[in-house]
Amino acid sequence: MQGMKKRLQTGTTTIGIVCKDGIVLVADKRVSAGYRIAHKAFDKIHQISDNMAVTTAGLVSDAQLITKLIRAELRLKKIRENREATVKEGSNLLANIVYANIRRMSMVPGIVGFLLAGKDNSGYQLVEIGVDGSISTFDDYTSDGSGSDLAIGALEASYTKNLSIEEVEIRTRISSD
Repeated sequence: MQGMKKRLQTGTTTIGIVCKDGIVLVADKRVSAGYRIAHKAFDKIHQISDNMAVTTAGLVSDAQLITKLIRAELRLKKIRENREATVKEGSNLLANIVYANIRRMSMVPGIVGFLLAGKDNSGYQLVEIGVDGSISTFDDYTSDGSGSDLAIGALEASYTKNLSIEEVEIRTRISSD
């Protein structure tokens, strides 16, 4: 096939869907390094406190380090204040870490995006922390990573407000069959 460009399919897709009884987080498991599959079963969803979890998309080493840092910061906050951090507090802490990470001089730029899902007195919340430390809140769904354009298109076509977690799981199973 001379003259045809080979399409390099790499990267991550993470999805967050707000349901009436919680939030569903979904992420692929493949880690790529150019044309090479570096890991075929990598966990990109992490619990960071009793009431919050994140998905990661980006440079693996930075994602791992930042996840450890935010988990530690939230534990310290719980010890100091004797309460769980709110989702807003957690997302602000994470955004500050991400912002500081991309401002640090490095030969390898630290680019990581997060979806943060949590529950506090305000209810269930879904927040995207951009690779630049920006914060965006969603009341329906969002996606991050290189496959997010396709995921958003699929979600726009099929999302219905007030679905239960079970209904989302059923729809996901049917779609993947």
